[in-house]
Amino acid sequence: MSNASGWKETTLGAEADLLTGFPFKSERYSDSPDTIPLVRGDNIVQGAMRWDGVKRWPLAERGDYALYELREGDVVLAMDRPWIEAGLKYAAISKHDLPCLLVQRTARLRGGPKLDTRFLRYLIGSREFTQHIHAITTGTAVPHISGKQIKDFTFMLPPLAEQKAIAAVLGALDDKIELNRRMNATLEAMARALFQSWFVDFDPVRAKLDGRPPAALDPATAALFPEHLEDSPLGHIPKGWEVKTIESLCDVITSGGTPARMNKAYWEPATVPWFKTGELLDGPLIDAEESISEEGLANSSCKLWPAGTILFALYASPTVGRFGVLTKPGTANQAAAALIAKPAYGVPFLMGLLYEARAELQRVAVGAAQQNINQGVLKNHVVVAPPPALAKAYSDKVAPWFEQRIKLAEQSRTLATLRDTLLPKLLSGELPIREESLYAENHRTRI
Repeated sequence: MSNASGWKETTLGAEADLLTGFPFKSERYSDSPDTIPLVRGDNIVQGAMRWDGVKRWPLAERGDYALYELREGDVVLAMDRPWIEAGLKYAAISKHDLPCLLVQRTARLRGGPKLDTRFLRYLIGSREFTQHIHAITTGTAVPHISGKQIKDFTFMLPPLAEQKAIAAVLGALDDKIELNRRMNATLEAMARALFQSWFVDFDPVRAKLDGRPPAALDPATAALFPEHLEDSPLGHIPKGWEVKTIESLCDVITSGGTPARMNKAYWEPATVPWFKTGELLDGPLIDAEESISEEGLANSSCKLWPAGTILFALYASPTVGRFGVLTKPGTANQAAAALIAKPAYGVPFLMGLLYEARAELQRVAVGAAQQNINQGVLKNHVVVAPPPALAKAYSDKVAPWFEQRIKLAEQSRTLATLRDTLLPKLLSGELPIREESLYAENHRTRI
């Protein structure tokens, strides 16, 4: 079937190159720096890659798996639990993700002679493809899809020039979203590095021990660091610092809940953001995937927490140990703990502590039958705490970086909304590509 504009009905199997990954043996996964990341379903989220908890393979064997090495622009799709409540688990590989290898139960798609790979990215991200996958997986105990089922997807294919122009329009928005994401990652890394230097490696204290002035510190901040170390239950720590519990640094640690699903009055009108642990990605929480009503809040174990509250995932690998920070009042389900930092320490300092505590808390969770920790474990976890004035100095320095992360995340949300509005209109032909867009894309390709 085709139409007057040259669009034709076809299938993914007829136009795309599909490959499923290699069954790399888990016992040979490596943590060595000389390794190559493996792309599994856990690394694919809704339209993006997530590299925390990534598994790796010896780099020396990279050449043995050349067929499974991904390229920039490749579209990857989880084949086990491909559709979750948050959306379809697919992503396009960027140059920042390379090199990496594809693991079994994950599909890689590339365009063919008549299908532009950048256009393919948006085809896979379309509502129609999500509905196709949803229909396949609904009702199965362990949702999964096959390569054949992916190939069976039917769609309308525009001429190649129009595909490239559509991809250029949508790609410009995604490029800015990706730039914002990388800027946010840099700001996050800066905060972590400063926390590591001050509160883990004790660099300013060690500088004073060596008779050197602490690097890159103003005199007032430098004066807050002592000149000696002393013994503690956690080893050598700066003199005057204390071993404390996470609970002692918070005004509140509590958990959320889930209003009864069968009572519509608890969910409509949806006015209170209600977060789930899968949404906690160590950054600002802008919008929740779901919201509940004021009645749902009042008639459940949910609690309304203020902006600045840290939500910490207590349950289920791979989310356990991840967290997010409310940017406006909201609540969460029972799998998340809410931590409200004492003002004397500040939210950024508590975030830094949770980063450092994560590995140990995840180790405890792995040892549990259901891979979770309870509030008691979190509350009683011991940390090295500096005097409040020094913790507050860190929070004050880092707070503007976090505010910038919020602004970038909000901008990305606006751009994503625009992209998602344009996507179905462009893919259906309802919104034609202007001639100058075609010219611009052709001109860009030539140069």
